[in-house]
Amino acid sequence: MYYLGIDVGSVSTDIVLLDNEMKVVEKLYLKTKGRPISAIQEGFKLLKDKYNGIEIGAVGTTGSGRQIAATLIGADVIKNEITAHAVATLESDKDVKTIIEIGGQDSKIIILRNGIVSDFAMNSVCAAGSGSFLDTQAARLDVPIEEFGEYALKSKGAIRIAGRCAVFAESDMIHKQQLGYNEADIIKGLCEALVRNYLSNVGKGKEILPKIFFQGGVAANKGIKVAFEKALGFEIFVPEHYNMMGAIGVAFIARTTAERKGKTNFKGLDIADSDFISKSFECEECSNRCEVISINENNNSIGCFGDRCGKWNNKIAN
Repeated sequence: MYYLGIDVGSVSTDIVLLDNEMKVVEKLYLKTKGRPISAIQEGFKLLKDKYNGIEIGAVGTTGSGRQIAATLIGADVIKNEITAHAVATLESDKDVKTIIEIGGQDSKIIILRNGIVSDFAMNSVCAAGSGSFLDTQAARLDVPIEEFGEYALKSKGAIRIAGRCAVFAESDMIHKQQLGYNEADIIKGLCEALVRNYLSNVGKGKEILPKIFFQGGVAANKGIKVAFEKALGFEIFVPEHYNMMGAIGVAFIARTTAERKGKTNFKGLDIADSDFISKSFECEECSNRCEVISINENNNSIGCFGDRCGKWNNKIAN
């Protein structure tokens, strides 16, 4: 028996396949590119080619696109990113007390005490505290983002770059270039600027205690990890599947949910070949005037989401 977890974000769509012992046997990182349906289908095609015929016992979705993903695939559970990341972390190491998560477009902090989430915060407004900030500056410096962390570790000095705002940071970085600072020192300054921004916004007022896990795509950047360790005075741990923890966590939750129900709602990997169309309309039943998204599969409506009251959500086909 296998279990599937899907994390649909604004930058990437992450898919993990776990075996019966809940070990990761396959993980897919796909660019969402504003088309979550296409990203999910692309991932399913890859899984179908490699694992066609396997029995999948449960599927869960998380991330900003969790609703649309659940409608498409017939998910057994839909969970927010906070819960999914917390579950994956605690399954990996029950001693973790703080989760630092930085993705392409947002960042989170999750405080764990006695095996449960006691506090959390998210930031999806300021680009200076996300991976997109580093991507933009890497492009300006003409340095591959994959090598960004290594450059930071080569720095022999320290320069301070304004990190409260992405626009100010970029202006300050250009100014430092004009003053003749080398790339390594500038990149280290950018890493420390992102960390300061994170701690003064997302981490403000939070009790950050070890053991600390660093998760999300930005955790691959060794320069950011070192900057966090310098700022906090604690060792930072990066889990093996740091960029897939949301998907892993929701797969664990999905298994528990499906076993309790005695069945799965999963439609199968064949949806990779289905024809999906997404449409929207404005509900006029009340003053909220919600934008409702309707998903059609092969010309048949399979569900709606986006309303606040649940009027249309409850019409999702099972």
